[in-house]
Amino acid sequence: MIGLGTLINTATILVGGTVGLLIGKKIPENVRLIVVQVIGMITIGLGLSDVMKTHNMVFPLLGMVIGAVIGELLKIEDRLEHLGTLFHQKFAARQESGSFVKGFVTATLLFCIGPLTILGAMQDASGETPQLYIIKGTLDGFMSVIFAAVHGVGVLFSALSVFIVQGLLTLFGTRLDALLDDRMRIELFAAGGLAVLARFVFSEN
Repeated sequence: MIGLGTLINTATILVGGTVGLLIGKKIPENVRLIVVQVIGMITIGLGLSDVMKTHNMVFPLLGMVIGAVIGELLKIEDRLEHLGTLFHQKFAARQESGSFVKGFVTATLLFCIGPLTILGAMQDASGETPQLYIIKGTLDGFMSVIFAAVHGVGVLFSALSVFIVQGLLTLFGTRLDALLDDRMRIELFAAGGLAVLARFVFSEN
């Protein structure tokens, strides 16, 4: 079924976020830290594995720079913060605005950036078993438990971002795959791997 992986990934974030809201505060701080560290190491490992495959580091670096400039010109993070504020006003006015918006923006960026998002979309578009999105969904689900415990219900709304981004990528996945040769895929995924590493290295606590 085309799109099954996106549905699974969206569901794991909703389930994980709900669990985090219900019992997240009861999870000891050291356990939360261990979970984040383990998932961080796995994600960094996935990012490094893609970066190491590049034939020329110039291409992923250029991709990162161009992507960063486009993102800044389009003010993507500012728009996400604005969207998070709107969600907060409409659905969660009782929660502190800063925490809600930070949870939404942080979770959205973390869950939507990286090679698994693109690779998984191509696999999901083929109608095959969406193994990559199942792996990604498992990681995202555990992270949403921790994020929701810290930042609250805003994390659940990141599931909507994942559904839209991965859904659109899946719709165009077949066409995108046809346009890319093996070399282009390697460099594209290397840039995605760098984005994952950068997100973890420069993320705020």
